Amino acid sequence: MTEDSQNKSCTKESCEGCASAGNCSSQKTDFQEPMNPYSSVKRVIGVISGKGGVGKSLVTASLARMMKEKGYNVGILDADITGPSIPKMYGVHENAQGTEQGIFPAIAQDGTRIMSVNLLLEDEDTPVIWRGPVIAGVVKQFWTDVIWDDLDYLFVDMPPGTGDVPLTVFQSLPVDGVVIVTSPQDLVQMIVKKAYHMAKQMNIPVLGIVENYSYVKCPDCGKELKVFGESHIDEIAAQLDVPVLGRMPIDPELAKAVEEERFYEVTNPYLEEIE
Repeated sequence: MTEDSQNKSCTKESCEGCASAGNCSSQKTDFQEPMNPYSSVKRVIGVISGKGGVGKSLVTASLARMMKEKGYNVGILDADITGPSIPKMYGVHENAQGTEQGIFPAIAQDGTRIMSVNLLLEDEDTPVIWRGPVIAGVVKQFWTDVIWDDLDYLFVDMPPGTGDVPLTVFQSLPVDGVVIVTSPQDLVQMIVKKAYHMAKQMNIPVLGIVENYSYVKCPDCGKELKVFGESHIDEIAAQLDVPVLGRMPIDPELAKAVEEERFYEVTNPYLEEIE
């Protein structure tokens, strides 16, 4: 195919969903969706992981709490459509309300604004059995249709992997940077690099890496037990030339706050080095 024919055949519709969209020589379309006109969001931070089960939602909520405690206006866009957990962590169960101007996010007890698919379902236990394009469309609507009001930070809790939803977020939202969440296992080195290279391919800055499940502290002697093996976070961070933003242990107090749906009270001491 000649370059001229590529230029004629490439459209927003035909190229959307391709990781090279907007970067290839034949396609320079801007895929960003417009923010709701009644919203003002200064910074959008994505929280990503290459695999599930590493505590991405815990880190997302912890980052939001940290910024909230510093006096910033904060929101969380729960883009993990098929596995939403953010509302329950904050004890939010009511349905979101809307008007002709858009949808109002739920407001947690600490003032954090939250939007999740669970807030749109009649029963929050109902499974979301949707195909990728429908899920991607909902994520876009959480940006275009939700009245976020005036936010300093909007944290986007993404599903694991490098599939439809992370790609949609990177293309459709003005993401200022991403935080990668990992765990100590050796296998995760490869997974972290996949997430890193996806962000770089999409021209999204990687702000740093947070390691979860780094250790558990013995309640009797205080010794740090490496349940998931020795950490590789410094090695990975050096290879990728990104900072380590924190090492989070298995902390029963954090787990208790999640189970009791009162994360709005949490101060996470393991991320204090983040500016």
